[in-house]
Amino acid sequence: MAELTRREAIQAGAAAGVAMTSAAAFGRASGQGDRFRLKYAPHFGMFQNHAGDDPVDQLKFAADEGFHAWEDNGMKGRSVADQERISKAMRELGMTMGVFVVNGDTAWSPTLTTGKADAVAKFLQECRDSVEVAKRVHAKWMTVVPGTIEPRLEPGYQSANVVEALRRASAVFEPHGLVMVLEPLNYRDHPNLFLNKISQGYQVCRAVNSPACKILFDLYHQQVQEGNLIPNIDLGWSEIGYFQIGDNPGRNEPTTGEVNFRNVFGHLASKGYEGLLGMEHGNRFPGKEGERKLIDAYRACDAF
Repeated sequence: MAELTRREAIQAGAAAGVAMTSAAAFGRASGQGDRFRLKYAPHFGMFQNHAGDDPVDQLKFAADEGFHAWEDNGMKGRSVADQERISKAMRELGMTMGVFVVNGDTAWSPTLTTGKADAVAKFLQECRDSVEVAKRVHAKWMTVVPGTIEPRLEPGYQSANVVEALRRASAVFEPHGLVMVLEPLNYRDHPNLFLNKISQGYQVCRAVNSPACKILFDLYHQQVQEGNLIPNIDLGWSEIGYFQIGDNPGRNEPTTGEVNFRNVFGHLASKGYEGLLGMEHGNRFPGKEGERKLIDAYRACDAF
């Protein structure tokens, strides 16, 4: 009995050593947050009350809390110096860069749906500019919104115009191993957009037929638009490249609305998803307490 107790003590000590080594490998000091199982990616400003205004300090705070990814929709609009500083900090912290927006100027009007040469030319230039930003910040995925519908043109022609423009954009991204992710947005917040359902995104991506063109599955937008989240994840799986998060109603962190994110995250893990989940939502509660509640909500949903 004494020998068994001694053996158990040795095994427990070895296990503790492994745990300490594992924590050190993730660059965390004792007492800091465990690394999240999935790559949830916060945004700048989400932890500002704890970390202050400096972007790098916000990255450090998030890394200490166990986050190992980040996204910044507005990265393309930052100065080169800021892009390089943020990218350097993320590499040092072992964090993966998520999406930034490719076509902020051409996303909210009839552009790709029209097939007009000037609209397509502007979009392709935005793609070429985005390649340089992606290289600088070590990003792989970039968000594309194909624009609004053209009400004077039959839907079939609009779809053909969008597919042709995205094929040309894929030719820009594919040689660099980059992926544009098409984001279907909901009818309530963004009326009259061409792309609003996962099935439609799937159809477009299959028609474009390029590894550089995939779907951004925004769980908030799709809960508003059509629900049926897990079945649509399964049906669209081969063309989904990225996820974003937001509960409904309110577009805040998980557990503040109607979506069972613990089940959704567990389903993604069971399918072997290793990509990012952008935290594109607000903080339901203010101040430091609200930021802590947000982190705790992700802890609860990450325990699948």
